[in-house]
Amino acid sequence: MRGLVIKSTGTSYGVYFEDGTTADCHVKGNFRIRGIRSTNPVAIGDHVEVIQGEDGTNWITELYDRKNYIIRRSTNLSYASHILAANVDMAALIVTINHPKTSTTFIDRFLATCEAYRVPACLIFNKIDLLSEEEMQTLATLRQLYDSLGYPTYAISALNDVSTVNCQLSTLFSNRITLLSGNSGVGKSTLLNAILGKDVARTGAISSAHHKGMHTTTFSEMYPLGKAWIIDTPGIKGFGLLDIKKEEVCHYFREIFRMSRECRYSNCLHTGEPGCAVYQAVVDGKIALSRYESYLSILDDTNEGKYR
Repeated sequence: MRGLVIKSTGTSYGVYFEDGTTADCHVKGNFRIRGIRSTNPVAIGDHVEVIQGEDGTNWITELYDRKNYIIRRSTNLSYASHILAANVDMAALIVTINHPKTSTTFIDRFLATCEAYRVPACLIFNKIDLLSEEEMQTLATLRQLYDSLGYPTYAISALNDVSTVNCQLSTLFSNRITLLSGNSGVGKSTLLNAILGKDVARTGAISSAHHKGMHTTTFSEMYPLGKAWIIDTPGIKGFGLLDIKKEEVCHYFREIFRMSRECRYSNCLHTGEPGCAVYQAVVDGKIALSRYESYLSILDDTNEGKYR
């Protein structure tokens, strides 16, 4: 029977079937020898075939083709990658200016991955009620930057202004599968609870010592919202890209790719080569320095710790 993977605990999978039923399923061992070098050969959002064994155990026996997925470098060195979700219509990155601070490098790496795997993306700036006047100016600057690049941005307080959250985001989540991602502590689970109108996900406090989020979501799960689905995922500290050649990196930074067409040399890596239109655009303030630095960090991605 064909079903949709809506929950992944690492040892088992929750699968939703067209008749509205769900079942806990397990993966046959041969999934891990099919050349899929990832920590999770089956991911949230996957369409799978399930059969029931003689002992009543439900087994996932087939993985259907994915239309897309969001993937990052795995922190488990035994595998190349970790798939956050498959077959998504929108990836929403939850960002906080402070409490904790989300780096622009993390934002840009996430967006570059979305570009690479053709997943539409947006940014949701949360916890705006906690920001100082200076931090509000930073928020305005970042929203202007990413809006100008074609990434829709939203500014919300998921904890204290549920009505505004629902008003701003109702269209965003309507009739599609949306992945919520971000650093630990940015409020993914709080936002999910606000959207669904009930407490379905655990929330936690921010570490006062390090001003960083502490993991409360421990596994990925999809929640129904009318005809839509929302995917909640564990917080991630870093976002490492993989399987991207250096000369391809600029393709995933929209403004850099547009400007690269004016470079003197077609194989320009935009690191200061003669006649580099991209480098000149950074000098002239036409390309944001933060975006350019994020681009360079990916080019220099020989050390996994660089993206943390």
